[in-house]
Amino acid sequence: MTMKYPCPTCAKDIEWSNENPFRPFCSERCKLIDLGAWADESYAVPAEPDLTALEYEEDMFFTAPVGQDDNSRSH
Repeated sequence: MTMKYPCPTCAKDIEWSNENPFRPFCSERCKLIDLGAWADESYAVPAEPDLTALEYEEDMFFTAPVGQDDNSRSH
């Protein structure tokens, strides 16, 4: 007995088979539509923000380079 399932992109019923090179999609078109959705960030994996990375980025933008401060700049 062959198992049928819906294509994740178009919901067309397809058979789960080793002969389908686009599995779990029904076609290359549906596979590429899904890839495009990931590429343009329509899909996202939920995660907690990495606050240490944000703090590091803020430090890079809001601190003067070593050896410089606001008073040492020439006008």
